[in-house]
Amino acid sequence: MALKVLIVDDEPLARSRLRTLLGDCTEPRTEVVGEAGNAVQAMDSIQRTACDLVLLDIHMPGVDGIALAAALRELNAPPAIVFVTAHAEHAVQAFELEAIDYLTKPVRLERLQQALQKVQRALSAAEGGMPEVQGLGEALIIQERGRSERVALADIIYLKAELKYITVRTAEKEHIYDGALSDLEQKYAHLFVRVHRNALVARRCVRAVEKHNDPIEGEGWTVRLDGVDERLSVSRRQLAAVREALIG
Repeated sequence: MALKVLIVDDEPLARSRLRTLLGDCTEPRTEVVGEAGNAVQAMDSIQRTACDLVLLDIHMPGVDGIALAAALRELNAPPAIVFVTAHAEHAVQAFELEAIDYLTKPVRLERLQQALQKVQRALSAAEGGMPEVQGLGEALIIQERGRSERVALADIIYLKAELKYITVRTAEKEHIYDGALSDLEQKYAHLFVRVHRNALVARRCVRAVEKHNDPIEGEGWTVRLDGVDERLSVSRRQLAAVREALIG
């Protein structure tokens, strides 16, 4: 089923470009159900025609995109939001409003496609009642090389502490997160289980717990995860908890 999309931007050329790019996106397919040049038009359109996603500019005359996003959150069935803007300085504020993604102009087709796939995953998981996507998804805000990126917890396979940072592993890539593993464990215990003093893995990704014999370290255990070939060590202390996550 196609994602129903509303394009909100005060520049007609920007709206036209987004419509063209959306037409080139195939996974998922999209249907543009409306366009709006300001927040008032956008709210009117949403009240008349249901949509799954709002592609939302930030700098607009009158009520800006940030304020509109805050208003949309108060709806009974709020649409997903992806900000599309020429300005990167509002990224953190945008993600605090639970935006699925944050695209900077000029938008590339590949990047738009990735954002649409994030929206589709979040909506599908929300329909299935998965706890990690209530409110369209909890996420970590990753600050890398001068940009902010929202990484949905539903996409994370494992979190591994290395020196002063945490490696955040998804099926597609690795991110570096500045934080404490213990804080993440406490906050997201319903999603992740500790396998070792330096690693948490997504409960949903635990595929197998296997014994191995190392010539140097002796007998030990590893966990096999969906989405990556890498296997992580399991400490004896955490073995029972990991087995429990495997059972579900």
